[in-house]
Amino acid sequence: MTHSTTLIDGLYFGESPRWQNDRLWYSDFYDQAVKSVDLQGDSRLELQLDEQPSGLGWLPDGRLLVVCMESLALMRLEKDGLVLHADLSKYSTHLCNDMVVDKQGNAYVGNFGFNLDEEMQARGVESVIADHPKANIVKVTPQGDVSIATGGMSFPNGSVISADGKTLIVAETLGLCLTAFDILENGCLDNRREWAATGARVPDGICLNADGNIWIANAVSNECVLFAPGGEVLEIVNTSQNCYACMLGGDDGKTLFMLTAQSSQAKIVSVTRAGKIEVANVASPGAGRP
Repeated sequence: MTHSTTLIDGLYFGESPRWQNDRLWYSDFYDQAVKSVDLQGDSRLELQLDEQPSGLGWLPDGRLLVVCMESLALMRLEKDGLVLHADLSKYSTHLCNDMVVDKQGNAYVGNFGFNLDEEMQARGVESVIADHPKANIVKVTPQGDVSIATGGMSFPNGSVISADGKTLIVAETLGLCLTAFDILENGCLDNRREWAATGARVPDGICLNADGNIWIANAVSNECVLFAPGGEVLEIVNTSQNCYACMLGGDDGKTLFMLTAQSSQAKIVSVTRAGKIEVANVASPGAGRP
């Protein structure tokens, strides 16, 4: 078992970490900002918004895509600022969330499906896991065309695409599992199957390593956990607080970045800068996307 160290603190709630151009990019919900940090802890503001950003990705030509949670929109950064890339409201409910973008520029975007905070406070974690509305994953083409990639998902969250570009794996947070799909040539999804059950661990953000295993951020515990296909636990990194997202990066791809916070409840994390980016060195580098 490995223990993390803190790279930076002072976040509200960090999400969607991405290693890009020798920096870790991430969204901070309640700063309404996209930021980045290098391995020495030098932070900078990349983009200021007027609402909560979540999923991040890049088109093949390098333009940044940002999921705007409250307006149910995917935005694109142009030289003169953010423009609408796609309106996701027809197929998304409550808040849009995490995203992965393939090498062709197709974006796969999840959403909450319902008001998670409200239901958790009213019914409790176990009740919500047992019974909740299902959500879609929406596919957005590089041209901004929107369609349902798949439905019936139990809070689709962090997503990865295999190095060969043929498989999408999604964390179903309330399903307590990782779910895999074949990616067809047209970007559509097929052959849904369970990649791994996560037991009592609640998978939020995920990242893929070169051995074909997946790190999951456990949203209800102070840990980031490496799973093999089928569900065997291979390694655990202890964090200082609940872990909500993870990404492999650094000079050799072997730095595991973990975004942590006291809670995921907006009323708690929106008023306290207790969020952190924590790091640990691991044996296998990152692979695939993001």
